[in-house]
Amino acid sequence: MLYQALMGQFYGKRSFLLMGLAGSSKLALYHLSAKTGEILKDIQESLPGGLLGETVLVSDNVLVALDKARSSLLVIEFKGERISYNKVHVSDLVQDLSGSLELQSLSNGVISLQTSSSISLLKLKGTDGLEVLQRFDQPAAVSDSLTITEKEAAFAVVQHLGSEIEFIVKSTSDLSSEIIKEKLVIDQNRGNVEKVFLNSYIRTDRSHGFRALVVMEDHSLLLIQQGEVVWSREDGLASIVDVTTSELPVEKDGVSVADVEHNLFEWLKGHMLKLKGSLMLANADEVAAIQAMRLKSSEKNKMTRDHNGFRKLLVVLTKAGKVMALHTGDGRVIWSKLVPSLRASRCGGVPSALRIYQWQVPHHSVMRENPSVLVVGKFGAEPSIPGVFSILDSYSGEELNSMKLDHSVVQIIPLTLKDSSEQQLHLFVDSDSNAHLYPKSPDALNVFLHEMSNLYFYSVDIQANVIKGYSLQKSCNLNVGDEYCFSTKELWFIIFPSDSERITISETRKMNEVVHTQAKISGDHDVMYKYLSKNLVFVATLSPKAAVDIGSALPEEASLVAYLIDAVTGRILHRVTHHGAQGPVHAVLSENWVVYHYFNLRAHRFEMAVIEIYDQSRAGNKDVTKLILGKHNLLAPITSYARPEVAVKSQSYFFTHSVKAMAVTQTAKGITSKQLLLGTIGDQVLALDKRYLDPRRSVNPTQQEKEEGIIPLTDSLPIIPQSFVTHSHQVEALRAIVSIPAKLESTIVFTYGVDLFYTQLAPSRTYDSLTDEFSYALLLITIAVLVAAIIGTWIWSEKKELRDKWR
Repeated sequence: MLYQALMGQFYGKRSFLLMGLAGSSKLALYHLSAKTGEILKDIQESLPGGLLGETVLVSDNVLVALDKARSSLLVIEFKGERISYNKVHVSDLVQDLSGSLELQSLSNGVISLQTSSSISLLKLKGTDGLEVLQRFDQPAAVSDSLTITEKEAAFAVVQHLGSEIEFIVKSTSDLSSEIIKEKLVIDQNRGNVEKVFLNSYIRTDRSHGFRALVVMEDHSLLLIQQGEVVWSREDGLASIVDVTTSELPVEKDGVSVADVEHNLFEWLKGHMLKLKGSLMLANADEVAAIQAMRLKSSEKNKMTRDHNGFRKLLVVLTKAGKVMALHTGDGRVIWSKLVPSLRASRCGGVPSALRIYQWQVPHHSVMRENPSVLVVGKFGAEPSIPGVFSILDSYSGEELNSMKLDHSVVQIIPLTLKDSSEQQLHLFVDSDSNAHLYPKSPDALNVFLHEMSNLYFYSVDIQANVIKGYSLQKSCNLNVGDEYCFSTKELWFIIFPSDSERITISETRKMNEVVHTQAKISGDHDVMYKYLSKNLVFVATLSPKAAVDIGSALPEEASLVAYLIDAVTGRILHRVTHHGAQGPVHAVLSENWVVYHYFNLRAHRFEMAVIEIYDQSRAGNKDVTKLILGKHNLLAPITSYARPEVAVKSQSYFFTHSVKAMAVTQTAKGITSKQLLLGTIGDQVLALDKRYLDPRRSVNPTQQEKEEGIIPLTDSLPIIPQSFVTHSHQVEALRAIVSIPAKLESTIVFTYGVDLFYTQLAPSRTYDSLTDEFSYALLLITIAVLVAAIIGTWIWSEKKELRDKWR
């Protein structure tokens, strides 16, 4: 049995008593020898109804515990070798019993009983029971007790009063009065107070002052002292769960950027400050304000989009259900919104399965409208729990629409289809395998019905170890007549044998990935057509013993199997087994290739493997002219139901680092070479050229292969120090890497964990743009000199010709 120690008390130096909890219904008292640890005597007492586990020590020999039914508090006293208890009904102390109950010991026999809507301060009345000394009926939080003197301790209570919070510090020896009672206004978008940490300091008059660190519902931190917020910190950014992007507004001709960022008063105030600075009349504070304005109005920090597409908004969703927009120029928070429909304090639970998607990206006729994002989540872990969604304005964070769904959400499928208002169509699949279309509008329904026969999707059930493929049907199996609900038809399934294989990861291509060329021309002028199906799915399975920590399985017991599966037909296009391989497995799928990372138990090293798949059905079409003009195979039907003729090339390499996350660079046109972005175990991001993972590498490449750019084969992949995107920085607790294309053939890399890291990356150098160090002045001087030389030469030539004619 496992015992939790609650109290240790020495009797002289020879023995001591230890009291613990055995299971949920027994208290155990042990008399142990301090010298040898020998149990001298033990007493066990059964308690009716059992204990929930909420137990606090009130004094040296009294503890208070909550029973299993959450209806009573047990005041338990032990004297010597005897245990006695008294029961107090919670309903006699607290009226509102909804939500969770939490016990907290303060000091001097005072405990707090916290519910979802109130806090009660209770005092121990000997061993007879508990009495209520004070109740806070607003949402509040209480800190641990802080020792001030040998006989006195203090604690803090922070409660909400409308748009204000009240900060109260009390002494445990006198609860009728307050040491400090202050009110201050905070941003209501931070939610309720969750935790309070009290700290004291000595004032100049030798009295005690207090400050409190407050943790809010959105996971932000506030330091409160002397009736004001000294500083605040958006620590919710340390728990990002998903991210998307939004374009900034277009800078219009003849309209100042100030009209986009500020109102007219702020614009005039800024110009007055700049005028005073030019006339040397500004004081130190005004000079600092001018410098801040110049920094804010610099090119990279403007609130309008740039020609190269680097200025964007990163819209991130945190674990607390808060959405924040970060400017890529300097990382500042443009706006933040704690989504009301996902607030734990209002919905009585912790939000889960949170995702964020682009909802509306205005173009053409709706160009004047602001873009918006879709946030989806639910409360609880059960798959049948109904979901909630909210639509937010990307520029202001205003909630445009929210809804508590009447169905669950187990899978969200963003479609490439849009309605006339540029709203992107999404399918929400519930636990009964019904698909629900959003937005619910006649226009969206017509667009969807026109393409429904060409839509397929798949689901991966890791628990059941099965993959299933579905098509959509018009009628819904629900009794209610919902024209936006569609039933699904199971087309295929693949069941993996659980005794030998367990699904560990599945990957597919990014929906917005752009492929520049459909073929690869080798050094001997042979044309190899890429297999570019967006229905391609990579699945990796591990043997049961290889699916746990490294070192838990022998090489003979471990194996990894990689599959390439067509998601429409369920056909397995390729299968390869790596014997002696163990997880964790990380993978990325792009164009016609997949790269995955695992551990080789036989070699005691990490490995990275690459698989490239080519379409052999088009191998006979080698007309390069038609390929360049894009007129090859124009009449050939493209369907997943035709049995593909594919050729596969694969290779594996040793790799030095363990990997925590993988991604691949994405660019606007897909022209530049690909780079793998690897989040290493050292919390750094390494950019590895895809050419090192070419399966056609050989030890002695031919002259034609060298001309093609194939690198000679080595057993391990090189780690070039200059290839670390994060340089000397570390992204603490790195979790994910996101690549976002810019308008140039460059990419934006955003990495998040506890820290955030953002940079711009050019996989094929900046061949399509000029660097920041480029000397435009020297270029203008060179042009001016050339023009002057041309004019001077022309004048000299004319004069010489005239002299020749007069001779």
